Amino acid sequence: MTSESTALPSYASLVGVGRDEMIAPGGGVRPHYAPLLNALSTMPRSEREARFSSARQYLSEAGVFHQVYGSGDAAEQTHEWPLAQPPLVLDPAEWATLSEGLVQRAEFLERVIADLYGERRLVRDGVIPGALVGQNPEFLRPLSQQGLSGAPLIRFIAIDLGRGPDGRWWVLGDRTQAPSGAGFALENRVATSKAFPDISREMNVERLAPFFMRFRDTLYDLAGPDVTRIGLLTPGPHNETYYEHAYLARYLGLLLLEGGDLVVHHDRAEVRTVDGFRPIRVLWRRLDADFCDPLELFGGSRIGTPGFLRAVRSGALVTVNALGSGLLETAGLLAFQPALARATIGTELMLPTIATWWCGQEAARAYVTAHRERLQLAPAFPPAADAAAGLPAAEEITRLSARGFDELMRREGTAIVAQEVAALSTAPVFVAGRLEPRPVTLRVFLARDRDGWHVMPGGFARISDSRDARVVSLQRGGGSTDVWIPSDNPPRPVTLIGTGGTRFARRLPGAVPARAADNLYWLGRYAERCEVATRLLRLYGARTGEGWKAGELEMRIGGLLAELGVTVPPGDPVRGLLALARQAADTASRIRDRFSPDGWRTLREIVRLIVEAQDDDGTELVGLTSAILTHLSGFAGLVQENMYQFLGWRFMQSGRSLERAQMSARIAASLLSGEPPEGALEALLGFSDSSVTYRRRYFVDLSRETVVDLTVLDPLNPRSVAFQANALFEAVSALPGMDAGETPDMLFRRLARLRVRLQTAEAQEVAPAFLTRIGGDLADISDLFTRRYLLSSPRRGPGHEESE
Repeated sequence: MTSESTALPSYASLVGVGRDEMIAPGGGVRPHYAPLLNALSTMPRSEREARFSSARQYLSEAGVFHQVYGSGDAAEQTHEWPLAQPPLVLDPAEWATLSEGLVQRAEFLERVIADLYGERRLVRDGVIPGALVGQNPEFLRPLSQQGLSGAPLIRFIAIDLGRGPDGRWWVLGDRTQAPSGAGFALENRVATSKAFPDISREMNVERLAPFFMRFRDTLYDLAGPDVTRIGLLTPGPHNETYYEHAYLARYLGLLLLEGGDLVVHHDRAEVRTVDGFRPIRVLWRRLDADFCDPLELFGGSRIGTPGFLRAVRSGALVTVNALGSGLLETAGLLAFQPALARATIGTELMLPTIATWWCGQEAARAYVTAHRERLQLAPAFPPAADAAAGLPAAEEITRLSARGFDELMRREGTAIVAQEVAALSTAPVFVAGRLEPRPVTLRVFLARDRDGWHVMPGGFARISDSRDARVVSLQRGGGSTDVWIPSDNPPRPVTLIGTGGTRFARRLPGAVPARAADNLYWLGRYAERCEVATRLLRLYGARTGEGWKAGELEMRIGGLLAELGVTVPPGDPVRGLLALARQAADTASRIRDRFSPDGWRTLREIVRLIVEAQDDDGTELVGLTSAILTHLSGFAGLVQENMYQFLGWRFMQSGRSLERAQMSARIAASLLSGEPPEGALEALLGFSDSSVTYRRRYFVDLSRETVVDLTVLDPLNPRSVAFQANALFEAVSALPGMDAGETPDMLFRRLARLRVRLQTAEAQEVAPAFLTRIGGDLADISDLFTRRYLLSSPRRGPGHEESE
């Protein structure tokens, strides 16, 4: 859209016969859209594009992404977040009416799930067929009586809406298992606020933060006095919405946990930490119920916790939502909504549902068969974890003969629903600099506290990438946009600032889960390993690029690089560097709730830099490796200056120090073994970035003893083996279980002996055999460290010492 007055008629001409969110039937702008449209219409295109760019920049810097399945390896699956502009604006009066209907529907769903997991009167009285429960994979028989407790089984839900041509909102589906999108809605709001801070203030757009604060308080109430016993249970980094899980955990101050982080002892769920087991009371569950417990549910789950259901049944563990709440996502239930509403809340639902026929009944099958051309088939039940192939593809169903379709209905009817094809309303979206209408669906979120249900003032809108789409999905190339609810009054400020004079107590962070510690430790190692390989490759490129003929020294450097998976020319060294950089970036992505977004973005930038070099046949090694080292130095500075220096930071530093010490000893041993080739001493100084320091500290020509003293034994040189051994000792000494006055365990003793060996050694005795022994000591220390802290089990008590 441009600032010319012809812009609005141009957009209006693109709107079809259906409902458009911005344009009224007469062609005018709906009043609630007018302030936004007026601002955009008078805004120069360059300014508008700059505002959009600021939103995209925020999303990029924050590392917002989503995964698209079926697109190859993990790197190809990661897509930048597709934020469309401008926001979807809803009329505040209409929103108030819609919210009333949403709250009613939440109360309706709460009563339905309580009955189906309690007395099951709805089945007994014939309101719904028993097959919709008995054959439903989401009806969890081990918890079949959980609704009798009276406690709410759902506390955080989402409802998908579409607006029909008549302007009414229709329920397309309920999301009660582990509804996604709330975190992305928050990020959409932050990004949009970067683009339109003035317009959103002028329109008094309702804020989202109070909704999440209320929900957080609900989790606190469930946890009792110890609010550290709350976690968010995620399937892990390979899930398409893992970014959202990490973001919400960080935003609400929750532990981000995977099934492997948990163990059940005596009916109590506990978190495996580096300092033993710690109880967990409340889990906001983002893991589908089937996968939670391989003992009582899906036996093939590798991401669950054995005994999980036992802890739930005992009452020691509360999940939000309850296991089995995905039963409400059964599409077959939509065919019986009016009867269900009358039986549970005694009135009609304010929000209609999309017309649905369950094909498990003869009359419904006959109707569907007679009207198959204008209906679409879908599974009647939520997918089971161990499900085989589902329905045939839509195009296959279309090609079925009348007899074939009838056979499909008789054979699979119980598992099939037919639904009318939703005619979705459109919303304005900028495409190539001009506004175009695109089909839109709206996901809204509700949370329950002791006072009842509350609606988030906004939502997660999904925008199609084509004008005539019937299905809107990010997996199929669609986008999303922010949702604005204007108000007549400025929204109340939301602040976490307490009143003046409030007393407080500074507390240290809680124990680190063993999985998080493991990832932090290996992030330190992988980042350092990438730096070591980059330094070696720069050294190799500098020598061969200066006209040196590859000789003994270059062969030794090439051998060291080969150990790291990097080949030297005529091979492809960039490919090996890329694998090392991706190791570090992928590990960082698993701990985004504990790691600086700037640090993660720096690692991703290194990957991007190497990928671009891989595509460039004229890549010059010294220039590429120098650029990578600059980014790695930035990463190290961010970790040192920005990361809270407690347990997590110590695990990362332990990994980094151990890797640097081990690789430095290995490289020194290789370059100095036998008769060192010409240039070996200079190469060792160059690798350790110690050439300038050498000239300042030693007023003699290069000698084997002085170079070894600086690069191996000097406790003040950050690149020396001795310095890293001391740093490793200090970091490990501050970890749990390393208490002064207690009998030291094997890990502590081996570290102490290594320090003494390096402190008391003389340069003349630092031969390759000495360095090899140092490397062996560090390898043993790595094994001891791993067994003590990183094998997903609490530390061993006295009497479980490893032998030397």
